[in-house]
Amino acid sequence: MGQEKVVILGTGGTIAGRADSQSQGVGYRAGQITVQSLLSAVPDLEQHARCPLQALQIAQVDSKDMDWPIWRALLAACLQALASPDTRAVVITHGTDTLEETAWLLHRLLPATKPVVLTCAMRPATALLADGPQNLRDAVTVAARGGRAGVWVVAGGEVHAAQHVQKVQPYRLNALSSPEGGPLALVEEGVVRWLVPAGAAAPSHEGLQQLDALLALPCLPWVEVVFSGALARADAVDALVAAGVRGIVVAGTGNATVHAAMESALLRARALGVRVWLGTRCAQGLPVGPAPLENEVAQPSDLARLPIAKARIALMLELAVQSLS
Repeated sequence: MGQEKVVILGTGGTIAGRADSQSQGVGYRAGQITVQSLLSAVPDLEQHARCPLQALQIAQVDSKDMDWPIWRALLAACLQALASPDTRAVVITHGTDTLEETAWLLHRLLPATKPVVLTCAMRPATALLADGPQNLRDAVTVAARGGRAGVWVVAGGEVHAAQHVQKVQPYRLNALSSPEGGPLALVEEGVVRWLVPAGAAAPSHEGLQQLDALLALPCLPWVEVVFSGALARADAVDALVAAGVRGIVVAGTGNATVHAAMESALLRARALGVRVWLGTRCAQGLPVGPAPLENEVAQPSDLARLPIAKARIALMLELAVQSLS
């Protein structure tokens, strides 16, 4: 066995963004700078990790455009790295817009035997006060020296669990949060200060036995989100069903309630074989109580603990697994 290393996988995002001037914080082009260049911007990063770093470019994309081929390539790279006895941990640079979805996907599918840490930035790499270098340094700290396996998100000096983190602010540096539980650790001057006991909130591995077959799929089943609210209509649901949607996640009002006009369309969709899950559009609080829609729409227990964006990915994966059976 060789010397242990940290594998750093680049996917683009604002952390790899380039603007026309140092003062430009918006209007930049995401995914322009290589992951190797990001490492070079933090000269002491390898010494800080206390082990060699190995960089690999998976994609160069604005994370709003994340797609299944990139996810497949990222999963394959993570699996290869985690299987190597020489790999201590994996760090992934990513855009903030869909980071919570990618983190959730990795949490669901990867064997969490080692740390897998995602990080990001809200300012492009060319900004005068770019936040990417510090976030990358903190992510390497958590990966190499944090001491806890699982999928984590590190930004703004905070460590969040993959299943809880959300993007809650479109501009400020502290754009990521875990609304119900807060961060699980803080990174302070190169030291990880865990706020919870070891194992108390560690993500559990939910990997699929059919992972190889899943990665061979050309795409995941089509699942869309619809919002219920004042003046909601059945037309959007009916149109999705007519177009061939496989699943619908409803961002319901309050405690996962649905407008009566939309409810009838959801019942019709379910009768035609479309999977319907219910959640809440509320930023905080968890939907509880009996499933709405006359108790005819399945509401899995884990959905009540997921924000809408992650519930959509969870339903995609569930439908994909069913298609492999």
